[in-house]
Amino acid sequence: MADLAQLEIRVSDFVFRQLAEFLAEPERQAESWKRELIAGAWKTFALEGAALVQSQAGQWRPVQVAGTMTLLPEDLVSRAADLGRPVVVSPWVALPLRGAQESAQVILLRWPEGMHPPLEQVAERLATAVELVWEAGSRLGRFQRQLLRREKILDAAQRWISLRDTERLFEDIARTATEILECERATIFLWNRRARRLIGRPALGVPGGQLILPDDRGVVGRVIRTGKAARADSSSSPSAIDHSVDEQLGFLTRSVLCVPLRGKEGLQGAFEVLNKHSGLFSDEDEETLTEIAAFAAAALENAQEHQMLLACHNQMVSQVAAEVELVGVSKAIENIRTLIRRVADTDLAVLILGENGTGKEVVARLIHFQSRRKQYPFLAVNCAAIPETLAESELFGHERGAFTDAFETRPGKFELAGKGTLFLDEVGELSLPCQAKLLRVLEEKSFVRVGGTNPLTCEARIIAATNQDLGQLVRARRFREDLFYRLNGLTIELPPLRARKEDIPLLARHFLQKFCLLARRSVPRLTSAAEQFLCSYPWPGNVRELRNAMERVAYLATGETIDVDDLAFLTASGPRQSLAAIPTTKDGFKQFLSTTLTAATREFQRQLVEAVLAETGGNLTEAARRLGLHRSNLYRKLRQLGISPPHVKRSTGWEESA
Repeated sequence: MADLAQLEIRVSDFVFRQLAEFLAEPERQAESWKRELIAGAWKTFALEGAALVQSQAGQWRPVQVAGTMTLLPEDLVSRAADLGRPVVVSPWVALPLRGAQESAQVILLRWPEGMHPPLEQVAERLATAVELVWEAGSRLGRFQRQLLRREKILDAAQRWISLRDTERLFEDIARTATEILECERATIFLWNRRARRLIGRPALGVPGGQLILPDDRGVVGRVIRTGKAARADSSSSPSAIDHSVDEQLGFLTRSVLCVPLRGKEGLQGAFEVLNKHSGLFSDEDEETLTEIAAFAAAALENAQEHQMLLACHNQMVSQVAAEVELVGVSKAIENIRTLIRRVADTDLAVLILGENGTGKEVVARLIHFQSRRKQYPFLAVNCAAIPETLAESELFGHERGAFTDAFETRPGKFELAGKGTLFLDEVGELSLPCQAKLLRVLEEKSFVRVGGTNPLTCEARIIAATNQDLGQLVRARRFREDLFYRLNGLTIELPPLRARKEDIPLLARHFLQKFCLLARRSVPRLTSAAEQFLCSYPWPGNVRELRNAMERVAYLATGETIDVDDLAFLTASGPRQSLAAIPTTKDGFKQFLSTTLTAATREFQRQLVEAVLAETGGNLTEAARRLGLHRSNLYRKLRQLGISPPHVKRSTGWEESA
């Protein structure tokens, strides 16, 4: 009885000591605590030897050994494993580990010769104690493995979020799965429901890098049918493995683990891993692969959505670029096309000159869409339409509270343009303070929002345009000379429409076809007389006026042909008065001698305003500038002088289509 009591004390002491060591060192690795468990049993019970033995390929092999362990009593070990309870054959005690998730494991204890403790009486208690310690260590080991695996999964998921190339994403996911699960291969199968096929990638050794299978074949097919994870191995379930794929790839599949791949719209496919290095896949491996599959599905959907958006964006860019045309066959237009091709893909600043309506913005857009910046925004800014007090805020943005009514931070045009193109139309209208800031942006490639302190990088290309003589403005000190030379990297001067008459019929047919398509009618034919009339007309509004004229014809003309009568509206208001017709000599004022000073002044103002409007082609902004008036004051003056509304409407129409 004394021996029994002493043995029971040793068993209790062994349990408490092992548990205390586990709690004191929770970061200890699994192999370490297994080794300490065997060594602790050997020391505590003063054994000749102790070993952890495991079944491998049908044979029992020692995994951890303490003391002396000669030949293993395999029959004894097998019996204990089969019965699931301890077996005592002096001097041996075999304790099966019933909670082990891997292959069968047994702790084998050997007492020294000559010692005959009452092993039968304490065998069950000893087995329970060992299993208690084993379970504590096993849980610790599983926790450590799960923690390490999840850290690797989260690191990989961060990479996957930034990957947009699906091929690279497939490869990275497969490589990560094989590293974490310690197996040979991994394949993601995407399910084509309509074709009832599975497309697997990456597929090593397959032409094109993808494997195409029916969706009812092998372990993957079972996962697709059931929506549940599945496992198989060549020893226990050889028929479940589709070896026809092995023959095709020259590969031998020993073990398979496959889990469903689910996305926002349900089952997308399956994720399969093959041939675990240490034997068979476990429940823990299945849980890990399920977690990897969840992150992989989200990353794949993200990459596919990005590619779809990119394809749509590229299609829209191509459509917009196709609509931007410089129509004409004249030598001047051909030279401009050549210049655009040469300058488009550079960062050289471009200054576009030309009268109103000649197509300066069209040229700027062509430069943008023929450059590498075409995937980025094209922003057009009419500098003449920005109030002087808000010009800096519009161009460079402002911080919250920078001035009255600045209730929130707002980016400016330079910031919104990003890596695209910023088109500054009527750049000659910028105030001198704005010109100074613009020069700094062009030279330093950075700017600061109004009310801000942090410099922002300017990556946009600047294209400027004007209908004014910047050289004359520089001489008049209304435009900075240094800014003029900075903008004037290359000058493209657009000829007025009247200087390229050979392009007028071509442009007219082009616009007519475009607007007839919108009006859902057949395209009428221009007669020879109509083409001659269009070529003889001076077109003070240039291409813009021709475009508006063809738009009117497309919607209002009803015949199958367009003749001179259909174009009579161009001269319906009679010949336009020229500034040369305004009296400048003493004899010229005789017409006013029979009237009062007020009436004469009113008549002179009327003639002057009409003449300036005629000279500017109906551009109210330019007319107001030449008359020294604000645009709103010019509207008021038109009403006061009784200038006919049709004339005003036509001028407004020309301007709005700029």
